[in-house]
Amino acid sequence: MTYADFSLESALAAFGLTATARPLFPDLPPVVPPGWVTSMVERQLTRPYSTRNEKSRSEFLIAPTLAGVDELSGGCVTLYSGQQLIVDPPAGLSGECDFLFGGDAGAVVLQAPLLAVVEAKRADIDLGTGQAVAQMVAVRQYNERAGRPTTTVSGCVTTGEDWQFLRLHGTVVAFDTRRYFIRELGLVLAAFLAAIAHARGRTA
Repeated sequence: MTYADFSLESALAAFGLTATARPLFPDLPPVVPPGWVTSMVERQLTRPYSTRNEKSRSEFLIAPTLAGVDELSGGCVTLYSGQQLIVDPPAGLSGECDFLFGGDAGAVVLQAPLLAVVEAKRADIDLGTGQAVAQMVAVRQYNERAGRPTTTVSGCVTTGEDWQFLRLHGTVVAFDTRRYFIRELGLVLAAFLAAIAHARGRTA
């Protein structure tokens, strides 16, 4: 069993969690996206045939957006793609993560992961939420074992076009009541920056 095998229901049951919905980033103002990210995203959105499968959405929408987050963070994080995160294989906390943001800028190996990003399969956000929750639990355990515990772990499930943010704190997984869309790129980027800041303990 790996992260991808979890549904939301099975992840909540396996790790003793409950789910709730609430605003995670109230009154969030957009940021100005890097120009190259805006150009790339807008180019893809005018050519829907180029983002009709998972691989193309990952390469042309998701990866550029996350690289924009990395740039706007001012060198505070490292973006990992396809990173193996093996924490507890018998519990299903093992496998490849689509993307992870680590809290140590420029680190060669994964250190202090803060935020897990899951690419939704079959362009269905709901199908990726269990995988995201399992990865968030693994991130928390990974950091605890490394002696760098994180009170809050953030997550996101995306199709490339819409983005659902989550936050794990204690035994509660909070789903943001607002879903973000790639056509609001400045807000998507702002939500990522706020999620990373919260996971780093820089917000209330």
